[in-house]
Amino acid sequence: MFFDGYHYHGTTFEQSYCCYPASFIDKPQIESGDKIIMPPSALDRLASLHIDYPMLFELRNAGIERVSHCGVLEFIAEEGMIYMPYWMMQNLLLQEGDIVRVRNVTLPKGTYVKLQPHTQDFLEISNPKAILETALRNYSCLTTGDSIMVPYNNKKYFIDIVETKPANGISIIETDCEVDFATPLDYKEPERHTAPAAAKGPAKAEEVVDEPEPKFNPFTGSGRRLDGRPLAYEPPPASIPKDKQPVVANGNGQSSAASSSEKAARQAQGKLVFGSNANRAPKEATPPKVGAGKETKQEEQEKKEEPKFQAFTGKKYSLRG
Repeated sequence: MFFDGYHYHGTTFEQSYCCYPASFIDKPQIESGDKIIMPPSALDRLASLHIDYPMLFELRNAGIERVSHCGVLEFIAEEGMIYMPYWMMQNLLLQEGDIVRVRNVTLPKGTYVKLQPHTQDFLEISNPKAILETALRNYSCLTTGDSIMVPYNNKKYFIDIVETKPANGISIIETDCEVDFATPLDYKEPERHTAPAAAKGPAKAEEVVDEPEPKFNPFTGSGRRLDGRPLAYEPPPASIPKDKQPVVANGNGQSSAASSSEKAARQAQGKLVFGSNANRAPKEATPPKVGAGKETKQEEQEKKEEPKFQAFTGKKYSLRG
């Protein structure tokens, strides 16, 4: 049945109005909620119908089939006009004076809503959930796909309604609703700094050749008596590889490495000797004498025959076993 521009479908109220933002009247509090101002005639028609309270309405832009939901604040608008928050007109893509279809509906109580702030500033507030809970007291319902405005500390924060349960439009009046936050729209993942690739050049870096480490030579130190007395017997020096012997020129033009090699030749290979003066520089550089090896052996035999106590004169063992 149609009467005076109103459509009656049992208990349904449906009417078309010209919409205007709340700035046209002195009602700034409308911008911080989802309630509209309707004409007094709408209240008369609604009162004659058996509708559910609180009154909730569906707003539809018939030109693009865009839908949202809202509540009502007052019935003081001029006939044929309604006033709504400007952010709601933006959601419906409406301009001043455009036609919007208003129909009363019954929405289920919401159990879950997922929100996505437009900027990270909202999450940087000390307690964003408490601020959101206070702001949503001015709202009657939420619709998936809408963007609501939350004012705080003289700043406006816009938040998208990403998901609502159990329906696309839910009532949030006197209900416990679980709230979840999605990543803000302006969030950017931190850039991962990677080391720049080495410049490819025609010439390759020169390889550094490590010098071989000197080979360890055991028992090349000097001998000491346990009683502190000077040694009566000086053992022959330990053999040192020729490539490791220090080269020091003496007064006669001969190197100390040559004299060291001659002394090392006198020592029997493979014998264990405690102490050696192989690394000591000779006091006087003298040329080697013929038969020096035999004289040294005779002197050693004479010293061994003395009854004096000789340190380190025990049984000898070979390192080769």
